[in-house]
Amino acid sequence: MNRSRRRLLQQLSTLGLLSGMGIPGLIRSALAAGNYAGVQGMHKIKGEVRINGILARKGQPVLPGDKVTTGADGEAIYVMDRNAFLQRSDSVVQFGKEATKEFFRVVSGRILSVFGPGKKRLVVPTAVIGIRGTACYIEAEPENVYFCLCYGTAEIEPNAEPGRVVRIETRHHDHPVNIHRDKGMPSMANAKVINHTDDELIMLEWLNRRRPPFYGQGLTGYY
Repeated sequence: MNRSRRRLLQQLSTLGLLSGMGIPGLIRSALAAGNYAGVQGMHKIKGEVRINGILARKGQPVLPGDKVTTGADGEAIYVMDRNAFLQRSDSVVQFGKEATKEFFRVVSGRILSVFGPGKKRLVVPTAVIGIRGTACYIEAEPENVYFCLCYGTAEIEPNAEPGRVVRIETRHHDHPVNIHRDKGMPSMANAKVINHTDDELIMLEWLNRRRPPFYGQGLTGYY
């Protein structure tokens, strides 16, 4: 087993995805052999996780139109099509039925996402964000949204400034922002990188047989 695959398995183990409560042993063997294929649905459920109000089960698919909620002790890792998500506690995410119209709406809470190719429209309490095959971390509150474009391209339309579109391009968490609702404040303000890690991004991308663009370039860090 080469060094990069060994490091990946260590990362997945740290996140609890190679234990009896995580990815099944068959998939673990496939990972070790290097022929892992993306598997849809819930990969990890911790605490209270619901899909459309019903307690989720491991392996259950997440489909367009579904609402995924996590309780105070909840956390979920799941794959939908060529996209993967780490949804943290006390979070509500509503998936739309058409990605270009509304791929998902983060009602509240925190979610780390990696996306496959194609345009997608993300809705948060203070903005509409257009992305294309990228990765981002969102912390959503009614009056303020933290948004880190981990890598890729995004166009942000703040609700506080209708008609304004801010284009961001990053390679490695280069331009996180806070997006405010209050018109008495700047609609967007620079922020620091918080509450998500490169190892988590590597794990999510590998669930779809991809690697993030910073992988192997000496940029990997912990946030």
